[in-house]
Amino acid sequence: MFFKHIIIISVLALGVIACKKDKKAVTQTDISFKKEGELTIFKMGDSTKINLDIEIADTDFDIQTGLMYRDSMEENQGMLFVFDDVTQRYFYMKNTKIPLDIIYINDAYKIVSFQKNTKPLDETSLPSKAPAKYVLEVNAGLVDTWTLTVGDSISFSK
Repeated sequence: MFFKHIIIISVLALGVIACKKDKKAVTQTDISFKKEGELTIFKMGDSTKINLDIEIADTDFDIQTGLMYRDSMEENQGMLFVFDDVTQRYFYMKNTKIPLDIIYINDAYKIVSFQKNTKPLDETSLPSKAPAKYVLEVNAGLVDTWTLTVGDSISFSK
């Protein structure tokens, strides 16, 4: 009986050692921008238009991942998150290396609120101030550069 326990323990120990040897190294690959559509922001009260190339996050995986692990993004690029419902949204910057402006947009394509100059890698909740169906992420500072205001609108195409 004693030898039986020793054999079982030895087999288990070898299994653990073998598992440790089989661990594979995970390496980070560079994630580059993939244009999936175009978006235009229309300024309320004048004829100013801001045109962007966008990636579209409309699957669970894309929505959860967003712009995580990116090292940079061009000024004329952004990511548009498309949700099925209209509700208050909560974003955070977990694993996001670049500072962003987050623009919350309702189902009538009107901007309802912003979170400007977000801090990279911060997991603090960044809520919308009104229900939103869409969320646009762009480089930090662009909301102010473009002088966007609540009530400005967007249109986009895939």
